[in-house]
Amino acid sequence: MKPILFDILGFKVYGYGFMIAIGILLAIMLFIRKMKSKGYDEDKAYNMIFISIISGVLGGKILYILTNFKYTIKNPKEIIENFGYGFVIYGAIIAGILVVYLYCRKEKWNALEIFDFIAPAVALGQGFGRIGCLLAGCCYGGVTNGPLYLVFPEGSLAPAGLHLHPTQLYSAIFDFLLAIFLLWYGKNRARVKGEVFSLYLIIYSIGRILVEFLRNDPRGEVGILSTSQFISIFILIGGTIILKQRQRKREN
Repeated sequence: MKPILFDILGFKVYGYGFMIAIGILLAIMLFIRKMKSKGYDEDKAYNMIFISIISGVLGGKILYILTNFKYTIKNPKEIIENFGYGFVIYGAIIAGILVVYLYCRKEKWNALEIFDFIAPAVALGQGFGRIGCLLAGCCYGGVTNGPLYLVFPEGSLAPAGLHLHPTQLYSAIFDFLLAIFLLWYGKNRARVKGEVFSLYLIIYSIGRILVEFLRNDPRGEVGILSTSQFISIFILIGGTIILKQRQRKREN
């Protein structure tokens, strides 16, 4: 764990934010490259990115507050005080999808094609985000007796001195592999628009459900499921419906 990567003239560079920034920059580069290769207006693409990033951050923060403070927050002031802490990626994904869809409608772009371009970029960005989680000590796993574990020091967000599942590393590796697979599939196997996007939804939701079983950080719950597992079920169903519909179109 390394919350502060380095200090430049008194300005502290935090590991979590630094990795998020790298992930966003690389995701933007990957997405813009694809948009330009398909002849889309670059300025409009950047406008969409800017709006979707802001919406994603707000969505992720709002869902974090709703899932983690629903029983403790007593007044609006506490919401503002806790807004700077925590993030739920599904809130960002859902808000981002909505904003991108509306922007595509406005510009008369094919939304499914744009989502195909976005999917591997998002997976890549998520991978760097999970490395940021590791540096910050958040999103930690439960205690394990297995050969793979992490031990966090005192002062960490994770319990100190225990052998914990390295869920941040599991997630990061999974996200990077997912990005590589989606890029390969989009180049070599995809035949109709929306296939890559639907595969992202399906594969990511399955991976998220599995990793959540190993996590032990407070992240909200819906019955016996974590909030993210509950949302993943609907994301998985939605992705499957889109994939089946696109496959039927390909066959026709």
